Amino acid sequence: MPDTYATSLNQLYPAVAALSEALRTDVLATEAHHLHVPAQARLFDEGAPCQGFPLLLSGEVRVARGSAAGRSLELYRVAPGELCVASTSCLFGHGLLVAHGVTTEPTELVVISPAGFERWVADAGFRQFVFGIFADRLADLMALVEAVAFQRLDQRLAGALLGHGPTLHTTHQALADELGTVREIVTRLLKRFERAGWLRLGRERIELLDAGAMRRAANGLE
Repeated sequence: MPDTYATSLNQLYPAVAALSEALRTDVLATEAHHLHVPAQARLFDEGAPCQGFPLLLSGEVRVARGSAAGRSLELYRVAPGELCVASTSCLFGHGLLVAHGVTTEPTELVVISPAGFERWVADAGFRQFVFGIFADRLADLMALVEAVAFQRLDQRLAGALLGHGPTLHTTHQALADELGTVREIVTRLLKRFERAGWLRLGRERIELLDAGAMRRAANGLE
């Protein structure tokens, strides 16, 4: 692997930089693949064996779980410096993937083979890093379970619209995928928010007009 990729990897993943030089460079030279993939590329599928351990250098991967009816629920997103828990758990358990991953934008990544991952995870420092990410992701997933189980969809939609600035460039389908529902329901709720004067809808564009009301709706106060 070219030194430039190794340098970026070390900067983004300190646990990789902390590996012994011999172990790090040998795995990168013999057990790693450097990839450039476009937006909306499917990196892995549910029910398939894990082909490797992805480490992002740029871009983003959306990890979601699908249903037989074709709906999907976003579990989390992976950015540079972060780990994909679905891939990692599959490698640890030697099982099949329980979610699928799709790039949301052009993405550059390094994929470490299962054999290379086993060599790295034998290092105590790297293993601690991986388990630490597991703990963080578990907390995120528990919050997601709580939201799905106990919050109304209008609350979850209002929460999804907040925190991105006054204007969101997204589609109703993308929001439906994020919330694990269908586009028609999201469209109906957005139009209800628009009639209330909280936002203005455009083509792949949502302009927030009353963030305070939206925040109250997210908290179940509207």
